[in-house]
Amino acid sequence: MILSVHNICKSFDGKDILKNASFHIENNEKAAIVGINGAGKTTLLKIIIGELSSDDGEVTFSKGTTWGYLAQHQNVDTNNTIYEELMEIKKDVIELEASIRSAEDEMKHLEGDELTKLMDRYTLMNEQFQRMSGYAWKSEVTGVAKGLGFTEDEFDKKISTLSGGQKTRVALGKLLLQSPDLIILDEPTNHLDMTSIKWLENYLLNYKGAVLIVSHDRYFLDKIVGKVIEVENTKVSSFTGNYSAYSEKKKQKRAIEWAAYVKQQQEIKHQEEVIAKLKSFNREKSIKRAESREKMLDKIEVIDKPMTIDDKMKITLKPFCESGNDVLTVDNIAKSFGDNKLFENVSFEIKKGEHVAIIGDNGTGKTTLLKMINGIESLDKGSIELGVKVCIGYYDQEHHVLNDSKTLFGEISDAYPTLNNTEIRNTLAAFLFTGDDVFKRIGDLSGGEKGRVSLAKLMLSDANFLILDEPTNHLDITSKEILESAISGYEGTVLYVSHDRYFINKTATRILDLTHENMVNYIGNYDYYEEHSAQQNEIHFGSAADNAPAATNSEKPAAPSSGNIDWKAQKEAQAKKRKIEAALKKCEEEIAKLEERDNEITEALSDPSIGTDLAKLRKLSDEQNEIKEKLSELYDTWEELSSEEI
Repeated sequence: MILSVHNICKSFDGKDILKNASFHIENNEKAAIVGINGAGKTTLLKIIIGELSSDDGEVTFSKGTTWGYLAQHQNVDTNNTIYEELMEIKKDVIELEASIRSAEDEMKHLEGDELTKLMDRYTLMNEQFQRMSGYAWKSEVTGVAKGLGFTEDEFDKKISTLSGGQKTRVALGKLLLQSPDLIILDEPTNHLDMTSIKWLENYLLNYKGAVLIVSHDRYFLDKIVGKVIEVENTKVSSFTGNYSAYSEKKKQKRAIEWAAYVKQQQEIKHQEEVIAKLKSFNREKSIKRAESREKMLDKIEVIDKPMTIDDKMKITLKPFCESGNDVLTVDNIAKSFGDNKLFENVSFEIKKGEHVAIIGDNGTGKTTLLKMINGIESLDKGSIELGVKVCIGYYDQEHHVLNDSKTLFGEISDAYPTLNNTEIRNTLAAFLFTGDDVFKRIGDLSGGEKGRVSLAKLMLSDANFLILDEPTNHLDITSKEILESAISGYEGTVLYVSHDRYFINKTATRILDLTHENMVNYIGNYDYYEEHSAQQNEIHFGSAADNAPAATNSEKPAAPSSGNIDWKAQKEAQAKKRKIEAALKKCEEEIAKLEERDNEITEALSDPSIGTDLAKLRKLSDEQNEIKEKLSELYDTWEELSSEEI
């Protein structure tokens, strides 16, 4: 075991974030931490690395363990170039290599004992250099830099001139080159294009140490991890397998939890009814039994109602009006910015009802293409034509459609004044804004929350052709699944740019790969693209190397069993239940009948005329005694049948 997290507790301002969180990481294990935004994933990572203290519990690394951490955002302040910054990690190797070269020069001028001593030191230095893979350090640095999307032309760029995403890639490269026993990564794929993500997948798969990842990239997790650690409602649970296996097990676990909760609630209700009935019998024996049952009921450890938010929510999208069959025709378009040519001679068509994903590396012009279609960016040549009755709904990454000064409720109600309060709240709830959340200011929301509001507005629009630029950016997994469900069921046409391969796989009916300044068409989802991309690149561009699919060590999860109860056993259980219900009903009817007769006799015995008739008095008294004996037996029978009912 390389890392042990035991009973970690953490709260902020009296609100529990983590309670008794425990898990462990083994040597060479690849694990993921998942959960909705705000669940406490990053808090847990910061406690592990010692950046944040826990309220209780302990984190233990095995003796001698080295680890490295990549945060989501980097604030690197240095005058180094990209290559120089990566070289810093190999400083010891570089200095050792310089010492070896210096010793080689020095040996030319020495002899005798001095030469012997230097040669011995030279031998030791060479052995150490080989252990440190010294001869490969240049290729390692170059390979990592290129793998993370930097071209050789960019190696000399100053770190200070880079964007936040580029700085994060440099920080990731430095961490990988350190090769610690445990790599801890917080959203490592956020600033990577597909090619870089595939490279990182392959790198981590073959990494000889352990890896702990926080990520919303489900395709990435499916490829890499063999354990999923879930943070939900302050609790931490571990599942073996990749993300898909976890997702299936989670559904099964939730079903079991719900069944246990419902069963216990039924039992509690049933016992309360039995207790009330026993008390109504108004006899000492029944009252004692009722009190005994009450004590047992008080001792029951009540199961909390399982969380039902998020994954049960569904959105149904339907265009306000139908477009013609030809939605979009792009003919021979080209675009350049100065000497930077993005693409040329690009042509494609989109028909009504298609869900088309545009993929490609960063900088190929995907977002520019969407802006050209939407009329925001001009064409250098060619033409773009929309079909009959096509109404575009555009989602941009910067969320320019939102007003930061408005509340969520005001944003929706002002944009769609015909909606009533319930309709607005239902729409926002579908995107996980409930209760007082609807009165938050747009300006106070996170990037992911703004994304959800933008999508909510888009889904309410009259558009029948949705154009989406990275719609899953900053969304947690639950929000992505809700969006997937909405897009998959959408009857209109969708064109979007995304790096989220899992999302593409679930929603795309066709993929357009913007590569080598041109467009390659794939009639299928992302799995289809993975299967055919090497062949298509060979046909179009004469090389399959750039798009070779990454290796994987994750098997597809086994198909879940149906979980259906055996038909014969189910029938027998139903028959037994009907039999008990019938016997219970008959017992209750007999009790009611005898209790009514007992009351009649009691009333008759109070009649003075009967009090003087000894024969009649004895007959009624004997009958009443028989009734009480029968009632006592029936009460016991009723209690036994009631206990068998659940």
